[in-house]
Amino acid sequence: MSNFGFDQLCVVNPYEKAFREAKSAVGAADLLAHAKEFPTVAEAVAGCSLVVGTTAVRHRELHHTVRRLEPAARLIKKHSLSNNVALLFGSEKYGLSNDDMSHCNWLLRIPTIDRNISMNLGQAVAVCLYELIREGRTITKEKTTLKLASAEEMERITTLLLDVLHGSGFLKRRQVSDAYARIRRVVRRLNWPERDATVWTGMLRQILWKLRKGGPPEG
Repeated sequence: MSNFGFDQLCVVNPYEKAFREAKSAVGAADLLAHAKEFPTVAEAVAGCSLVVGTTAVRHRELHHTVRRLEPAARLIKKHSLSNNVALLFGSEKYGLSNDDMSHCNWLLRIPTIDRNISMNLGQAVAVCLYELIREGRTITKEKTTLKLASAEEMERITTLLLDVLHGSGFLKRRQVSDAYARIRRVVRRLNWPERDATVWTGMLRQILWKLRKGGPPEG
């Protein structure tokens, strides 16, 4: 991160001893010292309106759009002109879980050969960040003034929507073990402007209030 000019590091449940006593961050001690720790992915990405996960794909079933690094970097740079972006990496051993990915708007992959698709975490970070600054950090397209809803706002809508679905009886008819993750993915794909998210929050709260006041609908 220090090599390529990125200084906002957020970590989720790091192995404390290895993280805080790291000796190999040559020239990046200040970045490491000011890294922010969070107990959950949701809290770590709360202030970002675009969250991009990283994956080697393998043979797992994915529920997100997956883009190659090169076009993904262009979209990230364009978005970052007026909104905060988080690039989410998983652990060295396991990568991102399905629940981690449910916090992402979409995923990116580094094009590697099929017989050896996995990369060391540090190498993957370096490759992604290099691509983000290659040819400069600026893009030629006109800067947009549209501010998108943050991950925190979208998580609030997700929670309200789940409450409404529970209150209406919808989830009783369609019981699935990962309902929260599925609904979160649906909400993330909507990519709402901040003002629309505010309206939807108000509407869902009103619906929820009405459901609780009158009880769930029959049938």
